[in-house]
Amino acid sequence: QVQLVESGGGLVQPGGSLRLSCAASGSILRINAMGWYRQAPGKQREAVAAFTPGGVTNLAASVKGRFNISRDNTKNTVYLQMNSLKPEDTAVYYCNARIIKMGYALEYDYWGQGTQVTVSS
Repeated sequence: QVQLVESGGGLVQPGGSLRLSCAASGSILRINAMGWYRQAPGKQREAVAAFTPGGVTNLAASVKGRFNISRDNTKNTVYLQMNSLKPEDTAVYYCNARIIKMGYALEYDYWGQGTQVTVSS
């Protein structure tokens, strides 16, 4: 079994910062990609930041210059540092990973349970 566990969400004032963490655990052979999505009320889930299979980082245009994604491969953990937060960043943030489990040849898509980020004064 593979699990993604997120942490670090909360309430922050506009202009503030938060750091989200997502740790993957279980029978993992390889993590091909890992990143963050978010879903605001009444909106579709959108990609925020991710490491591609080639190790390249992708950031949504709306967060470039404010958010940064990093990872610790030894811990199978990815981080999302969010600075200069705006009310429009309010959403549930989900961790996503494409993982090949031990004993399997194909990758599967996994999601965390989500963590709420609220930006409000």
